[in-house]
Amino acid sequence: MKLIRNLLALIGALTLVILLIAVVWLLPRLSGFDPAFARTYADFAADLIETGDPGGAMMWSVPVEEGLSTADVITSLKSLATSNNLLFVGESPFYQQVEAVTGEDYRYVNFLSFCDAQVGKMMLEYRNHYSGFMPCRIALVEDRQGKLWLYSMNLDFMIHGGRALPPDLKQAAIGVRDTLQAMMRGAAAGEF
Repeated sequence: MKLIRNLLALIGALTLVILLIAVVWLLPRLSGFDPAFARTYADFAADLIETGDPGGAMMWSVPVEEGLSTADVITSLKSLATSNNLLFVGESPFYQQVEAVTGEDYRYVNFLSFCDAQVGKMMLEYRNHYSGFMPCRIALVEDRQGKLWLYSMNLDFMIHGGRALPPDLKQAAIGVRDTLQAMMRGAAAGEF
């Protein structure tokens, strides 16, 4: 019994030492991180654990209301972008590329790109790596059951996922994020 107690005490002491070392090592490195850093990754982890799908945990998804066509959703996205000062900068109808390569029909998958050039410039002036987030893309996807969905990358990772952005850039990025989410919800409901 005394051996087990001593072994457990040793394990406890080692655990405390390891935790102390981790805190001393980690705290200085996290001190400049965005205040929402932990929440962003906790939400991601909860989604990942629930679904087992990292792709789904990194994306926003909005189901499109029944009765809306792909043309309706695209027109809505373009209209909402214009009214929110985002530029529509491109479209990549992936399903057509698949059909051209395979010679077989494929379900509807289209990538639409939007940009706020001023915010994009701010991002690039801050860090070239942020070009990977540009332009902002919204995918219009027909699932295997024929239902339409809108998907976009969760921009909270860029905004809150690491060191705090400069305040003006953070505010602008949050504005773009909020606009994209509003566009997705609006287009999924057929708003113009």
